[in-house]
Amino acid sequence: MLRDTWLIFTRDMTLSLRSPTWLLIGIMQPLLYLFLFGPLMVTVAEHTPGFPSGDAWKVLTPALIVQTALFSGAFAGVGLLTEYRVGVVDRFRTTAASRSALLFGKVLAQAVQAAAQSVLIVLVTLLVFDLDAPLSGMLLSLAIAAVLAIALSSGSYALALILKSEAAFPSLMNAVLLPLLLLSGVLLPVTEEMAPSWLYNLARINPLTHVVDAERAAFRGDWDSSTLLTGSVVLLLLAALALLWGTRTFRKENA
Repeated sequence: MLRDTWLIFTRDMTLSLRSPTWLLIGIMQPLLYLFLFGPLMVTVAEHTPGFPSGDAWKVLTPALIVQTALFSGAFAGVGLLTEYRVGVVDRFRTTAASRSALLFGKVLAQAVQAAAQSVLIVLVTLLVFDLDAPLSGMLLSLAIAAVLAIALSSGSYALALILKSEAAFPSLMNAVLLPLLLLSGVLLPVTEEMAPSWLYNLARINPLTHVVDAERAAFRGDWDSSTLLTGSVVLLLLAALALLWGTRTFRKENA
């Protein structure tokens, strides 16, 4: 299975490197937020009671890393649907490759791509906006982004194989991701002091909120905080459940 996983991984990475357009498009939105929304966040951080500790860039940058991994992973199923339509998936069915490896190779490629995009975001913030964050925290944030991409791409691939519709899949993903993204506090933290009680309680139910909080704790270097531990546990559980769902769907589809 390891050999098959590596073959699928190298195949998907080679295809991505041959056509890096989507990787560049995926990084454009976070960069726009950095340049056009970041200066506003600085003002908000200075004048808003209850704003999370740390400067505005330590709050915005890790959130944008999560956002990048979120969208790159969640829409990975679009590529699988294209392969399904042109018969690539059917060709894989006729091989002796492990059905689990077909999924693992693809999600690992998504994790590497999400980590690479996150590195670019961090570099831009360091060079242009003088981000002051510990190196260990930034490295941990890249690992969190990679695991998040694995979780979301696994679910995305499973859902794509269930729907088998290139028209319905993006619409459904947008309908699900938008409220999750807003409630996670990516653009503006949803703290108890800043948000109405109903909105704050709703945000705490959102698992993505805990992942964003863990990213921000890593950027602050809060290694012994409960926020980092809770977010990490939530993320690992999400990844395990998504991989289980994706594996079962791939095996059923290729049976």
